[in-house]
Amino acid sequence: RHCQLERPHIFTLIHLLKGNIGTGLLGLPLAVRNAGLVLGPLSLFAMGVIAVHCMNLLVRCSHHLSVKMNKPFLDYGEAVQYGMENVSWLRRHSIWGRRIVNLFLIITQLGFCCVYFVFLSDNVKQVVEASNGTTMNCHNNQTAVIVPSFDSRLYMLCFLPAIILLVFTPNLKYLAPLSLVANLTMCGSLVFIYYFCFTNIRYPINLPKVGSASNYPLFFGTAIFAFEGIGVVLPLENKMQNPERFNLVLYLGMGIVTFLYISLGTTGYITFGEAIGGSITLNLPNCWMYQIVKLLYCFGIYITFALQFYVPAEILIPPAVARVSERWGLAVDLLIRTALVLFTCALAILIPQLDLVISLVGSISSSFLALIFPPMLQILTYHNEGLSAWVIIKNSLISVIGFIGFITGTYISITEIIKRNGKLDNLDLNLKCIGK
Repeated sequence: RHCQLERPHIFTLIHLLKGNIGTGLLGLPLAVRNAGLVLGPLSLFAMGVIAVHCMNLLVRCSHHLSVKMNKPFLDYGEAVQYGMENVSWLRRHSIWGRRIVNLFLIITQLGFCCVYFVFLSDNVKQVVEASNGTTMNCHNNQTAVIVPSFDSRLYMLCFLPAIILLVFTPNLKYLAPLSLVANLTMCGSLVFIYYFCFTNIRYPINLPKVGSASNYPLFFGTAIFAFEGIGVVLPLENKMQNPERFNLVLYLGMGIVTFLYISLGTTGYITFGEAIGGSITLNLPNCWMYQIVKLLYCFGIYITFALQFYVPAEILIPPAVARVSERWGLAVDLLIRTALVLFTCALAILIPQLDLVISLVGSISSSFLALIFPPMLQILTYHNEGLSAWVIIKNSLISVIGFIGFITGTYISITEIIKRNGKLDNLDLNLKCIGK
């Protein structure tokens, strides 16, 4: 009985799965291509083990500090703040620990929103352009003609009003029915994606076992972006009726997530080879069944936008509203929400390459939240309580790996973005010359 999950724990498991399964999963086949057919899955497994370990560290430190500070629970920022208060020379600056964590949470969540803009525009654009020639034949990927439409960045502007209206929702409970439908549509879409991959594996498999070293940082950024659920770990654990059972839920849930990541990343790369796109949905056949799959996943991502947006909104809006009179509170609230959505849309327009924006967001912010901060927090929390040298070395190594991934992943992503935008500018210039 001790190993069985009760109904409330199953709901926690579902939320944990939802927090880790999104656009990052669909970008993993390209990540495996960047790392290689053997090195990619092995690296995903290693990253999964480290990510789960860091989640466990965060929960343990939060528990220890909440008891010490006589508080019912702590969020991520509070845990880092109180951890820094354990160290005498950091005590004066402990509030900055909370602020830095909140800053990276804002960057991460708004980065997810940028990715969602690019994902929606790329997939809907592909469906629209193939609509005139879409067939019922899902085996030969036959389309009569692809009709070019306008630039993907214009699609982002078309989505903008609908997304602004979505984030005006004052309470997430009003989106609960739509969120349930979104979860079901995304799960159904994943089933069809897996089915296509497993039934269309190409033989013989002649793909590189190890990718080039210059592409490995792109793999790191995409992979750490996919393990995006560390921000939901403490809220889920805090809301459990029996928090002591959370480790069982965490290990089971992240075991399922890691299996999905490795299986889809590997089979997706084997199925589509070097032609794999920034999202595996962009490689699906242009038949009606898979066009509907793309649209259903887009609907799920659209609703998920509001959930990801909720975190930065809750950090930024209350302090701003508190500074104005009650009369202007609602106006300021809506104005900040609109400004944040406009900001994420502008960033997506500036970087419309799905694979690179995923890698950039993962390298910049997810590496700190998932790999760098938790091991450092354990050292701060237990440094006066006989922490062994092995634990300090192990934690330092994890943080160094995360920092190296942050530096190299950010550098390579920005370099590739500049390179691709330069090629696009040259292409546009050549097309204008041909037109004249």
